[in-house]
Amino acid sequence: MKTAGERAYHDTEWGRPVHDDKVLFEFLILEGAQAGLSWSTILAKRDSYRRAFHGFDAKKIAAYTDADRERLMADAGIVRNKLKINATIGNAQAYLKLCEEHGSLDAWLWKHVGGKPIVNRWTDMKQVPARTELSDTISKALLKRGFKFVGTTIIYAYLQAVGVVDDHLVGCPSKSS
Repeated sequence: MKTAGERAYHDTEWGRPVHDDKVLFEFLILEGAQAGLSWSTILAKRDSYRRAFHGFDAKKIAAYTDADRERLMADAGIVRNKLKINATIGNAQAYLKLCEEHGSLDAWLWKHVGGKPIVNRWTDMKQVPARTELSDTISKALLKRGFKFVGTTIIYAYLQAVGVVDDHLVGCPSKSS
């Protein structure tokens, strides 16, 4: 059973195409933070993440110091995992480089699908894959650029969250078409 917050997230955000780079970066970080945890845990901590990581301002995060790492490790509002915190800082740095080269994460990400979401026609949750060739390709490209916590399963969840892939089941009121 979904909580009210999970239901609202599903009904208003999940699977909707995102083109705002700050939001795309936020979801990349949150999906990585979820590794080994439930999405409900991360969703409940989302506001704390926004506060702790300066509203997901990549320039600020990329410049974090050891003092910032200590501050984050002491913040009970987020997942206090040193690897994930360090990955967030490194991912901010890699994100800025990607944006320098391609103009934006939005441009880079959406070119993989020709600018249009992949709309699947699943009728049962058992049909929804954990990874695809697309998530494999994007994961490998991000890893090559120095991103961490961007394995193919994490990236597939990311693609679903930001609407690159629409995996709402047929008949779901949130289905795009």
